[in-house]
Amino acid sequence: MTDQADQAGRGGRGDTLGLRLALAFVAVALVAIALLAGLTAAFAAADVSNVSNQQRTQLASAIAVAAAAAWDREDSWASADLLPVLDLATNTGADVQVRDQSGQPVASSAKFGQAAGPQSSAPVVIRGQQIGEAVVRFTGSGLTASDRVLQSDLLRAIAGAAGLAALLALATGLVVARRITRPVARLIAVTRAMAGGDRTARAGPMRAPGELRELATAFDQMAGNLDRQDQIRRDLVADVAHELRTPIAVLQAGHEALLDGVVEPSAAELASMRDEVLRLARMVGDLQDLAAADAAALHLDLQPCDLATLAGAAADSLARRFETVGIAVERQLAPAPVLADPRWLHQVITNLLSNALKFTPPGGHVTIRTSKSGPHAVLQVTDTGPGIPADELPHVFDRFFRGQDAARISGRGIGLAVAADLARAHGGQVTAASERGHGTLMTLTLPAA
Repeated sequence: MTDQADQAGRGGRGDTLGLRLALAFVAVALVAIALLAGLTAAFAAADVSNVSNQQRTQLASAIAVAAAAAWDREDSWASADLLPVLDLATNTGADVQVRDQSGQPVASSAKFGQAAGPQSSAPVVIRGQQIGEAVVRFTGSGLTASDRVLQSDLLRAIAGAAGLAALLALATGLVVARRITRPVARLIAVTRAMAGGDRTARAGPMRAPGELRELATAFDQMAGNLDRQDQIRRDLVADVAHELRTPIAVLQAGHEALLDGVVEPSAAELASMRDEVLRLARMVGDLQDLAAADAAALHLDLQPCDLATLAGAAADSLARRFETVGIAVERQLAPAPVLADPRWLHQVITNLLSNALKFTPPGGHVTIRTSKSGPHAVLQVTDTGPGIPADELPHVFDRFFRGQDAARISGRGIGLAVAADLARAHGGQVTAASERGHGTLMTLTLPAA
């Protein structure tokens, strides 16, 4: 019941989000449609009104021309036949009054005095001389009726288009909201699954807008990193427990034997116990190095220094160990100024050289090279060791990772991890390139000063 209620609650929240998004889209679309429809209606009404006014003016001018022709035939208003002029106005749904030059009515339509519509006038001109005026009043029929019908038809068309646009906006809003909320709901479900302990939950590839796809990819990468870190922690606990068990058991057995009088204190017995104590001390030192690398970013004392000088000092500190095993070290150190903490950067270079020393067989060759490449200072350590298998190469900087070849070599798999952490603390990175049987190239890249 609880799971069903939880699922129902999640579905309800997802539906609510989708509904709110859809309503938001529709609201924005409706505001835009209403604004567009209102502006279109206003401009259309203004255009229709302008056209109607032009037609009224033209009709008044035509009636004035007809009245002038009637006057010209008789050369006076008294005997002019203005009946055709009145019929012309009546046929167009208007009432007309013809006035002489003094403004006195000469002829009028029967309902001219009752007409209350818009009015237009035009001068009656004969041979460049105004002899009167034609005044036209428009009734509810004719041009005025056509004007109203046209405006009504335009408003209905605009309203219909606005309604259709609103329906399309609603449909589009629902589709877009569903497309957005579906991946969001999936991410929520995956997040809840991870919070519930399912470390394998992943969003996976999904059809969604670009930002949500990037969010899902970033979430899966984060989940993978968390899973790897969790695995590393479990491995760390297991490795530390395994490493501690043997020296502690040896020390416990040795002390109990001495206390019980089973064996006599001797130099050999005490030396064996001392070796186990030193082994424990080295393990504690390794853990301290990891903790120091984690905190290095908070305690860096950055100052201008030369990567070549630090590389030379690190090579000098390990020179005797290289000579003891018969490994030649070639130095190709070009100036490469950086802004770094000399102490920790020396540790990074020492770890890279120590790693090359471990895996290069006697008689081998190690090259340490520094250079400046554009905005970066670069240090490279190349060895002639057996190389790293392709399946192990992505994990060489993981803490406590030891490959197949490392099983025969002392160490606990933290040197490269510490180097990588310290490089990141300086704003750089350490990368590895290797081919089985052809040695390994470790590259430290830092921002140049």
